[in-house]
Amino acid sequence: MSLVHTFSVGRLRCHTLEAGLQRLDGGAMFGVVPRPLWEKRAPPDERHRIPLALRCLLVEHPDGPVLIDTGVGDKENPKFHDIYGIENAGDPGPTRLEDGLAAVGVAPDDVRLVVNTHLHFDHAGGNTRLANVDAAILDSSEFAAELAFPNATYVVQRGDLEFARRTNERTRASYLPKNFEPVSVANRWRLFNGDGEVVPGIALRVTPGHVPYHQCIVVRDGGESAVFLADLVPTAAHLPLPWIMGYDLEPLRTLESKRALLEEAASRDWLLVFEHDPVIATARLERTTRGLELRDEVRVATAAVG
Repeated sequence: MSLVHTFSVGRLRCHTLEAGLQRLDGGAMFGVVPRPLWEKRAPPDERHRIPLALRCLLVEHPDGPVLIDTGVGDKENPKFHDIYGIENAGDPGPTRLEDGLAAVGVAPDDVRLVVNTHLHFDHAGGNTRLANVDAAILDSSEFAAELAFPNATYVVQRGDLEFARRTNERTRASYLPKNFEPVSVANRWRLFNGDGEVVPGIALRVTPGHVPYHQCIVVRDGGESAVFLADLVPTAAHLPLPWIMGYDLEPLRTLESKRALLEEAASRDWLLVFEHDPVIATARLERTTRGLELRDEVRVATAAVG
């Protein structure tokens, strides 16, 4: 198994990149689903956490490389890494995302578009990187951050950027300004208001629920499609409609977003790309007497999972 999985959508060459691993509380990850059910699919560790990939997607596009989500990045301290069970390399040195990009021959300076599904730290932390400090100084209040992809335009829903700036007691731990405000300072945002096409063949689909302006990314070419699911269906274990994260702010909206997108993916034979599944990178759907189930699963080596 490889840390990079390459596949094609029509003429577009795509790569899943394993940007590291995090571990979050299993109960929080499965919401109202009882532990005797979810632990069969996602066995927890001694701290009741389950392993989760930090998987990004690189699309080789004629307009230049497009990177979808950026993992955690290199700016957090050891206490943060321990709380969230993060394995990301760096500290100092390249992050696993940088290693993955290098493995497919892409440098950070080559990336032309960075598309964020939303601005939570595990999806947008790699937007920026440590700047002008010793890498050992990891207190976020003590350093400046710079763009990790200096030649890229960054894409997100306008609503999510505004939501990230108006945090409350429930949301502020997930939206960290150092991951997105340097993009604002550099005037590098391209903000969308709803669904839209970023470049030919790469489209945004707003799928609210996890957060109000969460979006999935659909890649299309030559009659083929793939969808980057982000936190709408974070792992293959979350395929059943009611298996929704406790982290979701509006779970009933997640339910309807999930129902609509999975029905379309099944009817049109879309390839699913899972951002957080620790083993399954991509799969397709098939209808069975038990409902929608996965087929054609591709498994990858995320990190030391166990």
